[in-house]
Amino acid sequence: MAAITSANLANAIVKLVAVDALPALMGHLVMGNLVNRDFEPTLAQAGDTVNVPIPPTMVANNIAEGGSVQTQNPDVANAQIVLNTHAEATFQIPDVTKVIAVPDLLKLYMQPAMIALAEKVESDLLNLYSQFTSNTPLGTGGSALTEASVDAAETALFNAKVSASDQKYLVVDGSAYSQLRQISRFSEYQTAGDAGLRALVDGSIGRIKDFYVFRSQFVKKTGSGPVTTNNVAFAKNAIGLAIRRLPKPLPGTGAIAEYAELGNFGMRVVMSYQPNTLAQQFTVDMLYGAGVLRNNHGVQVRS
Repeated sequence: MAAITSANLANAIVKLVAVDALPALMGHLVMGNLVNRDFEPTLAQAGDTVNVPIPPTMVANNIAEGGSVQTQNPDVANAQIVLNTHAEATFQIPDVTKVIAVPDLLKLYMQPAMIALAEKVESDLLNLYSQFTSNTPLGTGGSALTEASVDAAETALFNAKVSASDQKYLVVDGSAYSQLRQISRFSEYQTAGDAGLRALVDGSIGRIKDFYVFRSQFVKKTGSGPVTTNNVAFAKNAIGLAIRRLPKPLPGTGAIAEYAELGNFGMRVVMSYQPNTLAQQFTVDMLYGAGVLRNNHGVQVRS
């Protein structure tokens, strides 16, 4: 059996933090769990560009008897996403060995850091609403979100040839979610069955007009006086979230790092000693970029 040393204990602590970090982050994401995530365990640095391939469009040819095939030369388009965000959350633990003995202490320190990173990702993704310019914005700023606006959004995505097999999402703020929840056709058992009962009792809308409806506190608001809430309706491939690995610190520099990676998502956990506070410092950080992949697969739904 290998002897327990300060070196392997330090590595064990960082691995423990890394294992708990990512599930905690994923549980606080809304948009981050809905969009197309592009992750590769390759090292990158801020400012690098990621090319995300977009499938080309092809046509079917009716070949006549004795005829020949019609060769097509489709171009694979690329959407470029710049890795322009290096987000981090740092905290200190005075007696880090207690984390091993009392796992709940780790959650006490980790949860605020994970929430901070999740909020940053959510905010950046929802800030892309203004880049959906192919479809005319729907709804009226400062007014309640209506069934007609949701219906028009689904029609816009259908006309943009979003596949019937692709899931479609509507992400709204708390007020718009409440407005949808009060539409009697969707919140009464006699008109919506079990779905209406869930909306009435559990407060969960679930699905409306082929949209899975979610609410977020980070939906962007613009203007003054009558404030416009910029809700978004989109298919998964409308938005891309590209994430790449950050390099580990150089050996012998007093810092230990581990990667936490799961489901096309990844981050780095770094532990170092801070002599001025006599504490172990943990930095959880990630390098990512967000961008629109298919402009016509998203639409602004204002309220």
